[in-house]
Amino acid sequence: MSIVIPVYRGGTHLPDLLQELEPLTEPHTTAAGHTMRVTEVILVHDCGPDDSDHVLREASEKHEWILPVWLSRNFGQHPATIAGMASSSGDWIVTMDEDGQHDPADIDSLLDTAMAKQARLVYAAPVNPAPHSAFRNVTSRTSKRVINLIAGGTDAAAFHSFRLVLGEVGRSVAAYAGHGVYLDVALTWVTDAPATAPVTLRAEGDRQSGYSTLKLLSHFWRMVLTSGTRGLRAVSLLGVVLAVLGAAVACYFVIARLNGDEPPQGWTSLVVLLLLMGGVILFSLGVIAEYVGVAVSMAMGKPPYLITSDPQLGPLGRAPDGVAQS
Repeated sequence: MSIVIPVYRGGTHLPDLLQELEPLTEPHTTAAGHTMRVTEVILVHDCGPDDSDHVLREASEKHEWILPVWLSRNFGQHPATIAGMASSSGDWIVTMDEDGQHDPADIDSLLDTAMAKQARLVYAAPVNPAPHSAFRNVTSRTSKRVINLIAGGTDAAAFHSFRLVLGEVGRSVAAYAGHGVYLDVALTWVTDAPATAPVTLRAEGDRQSGYSTLKLLSHFWRMVLTSGTRGLRAVSLLGVVLAVLGAAVACYFVIARLNGDEPPQGWTSLVVLLLLMGGVILFSLGVIAEYVGVAVSMAMGKPPYLITSDPQLGPLGRAPDGVAQS
């Protein structure tokens, strides 16, 4: 089994998590009788503002089962996770957060669920609320319901960063996932309905979330754009509804005129109508432009991530003169 952990600000919590993962590097039997062993823990450095890079170097020097992966800049959690999946070699891949919120002891449960249900993808299903604010938890559930409506057939409510995926599936998705593709949406393209396994989330400690409100909105919008073309169909449907509404209003005024009633005078109704239609048109063009932007980025070959050598080794991938190579 390969464990993939995107690291952004893990300098404080990562050592404790690695200590918890260490016993799993020895063969052991799960509750359902399956023998498993963690052969590698892939730490993807996403260029955070703390000293996570030093933690990665020290851990990889101490343990041979730790594989650091260095990104050229900060790409975000999903691209970093995809980079780690592409670098994995295990029969199964587990992805988890760096902050200790996910309990390594639950990995056995994810594997037992996958084997029992013959599932290629298993998501953790928390039995307790996520350790975030009530506002964030509510908006998260609401956004997933919106994605279910837009994607059609995709159970976004099951999406979770603590997941188990068959190795060949994970590496295949990492190979074709383009720029801006939401990882969980990409996984639904090639797997049947995912299974879920109950887990209990732990507190994040004193670590501040790396997601601001703006980043969360961007995260949600990326889900919308990569969930299919139903967003474009919604724009078309909106146009049809407004056209029918306009025809109905026109018929009303014609009938009112034939009955001798005077149509309302003044510019108020006209200005309101123009503002409404102008807003709808601009919104529709914006949605279409976002889809075109995603397609253009993928057509131009913009990579979702770029793996480099350890930045301590310099741009040539080797230590400068007089500096010992780790």
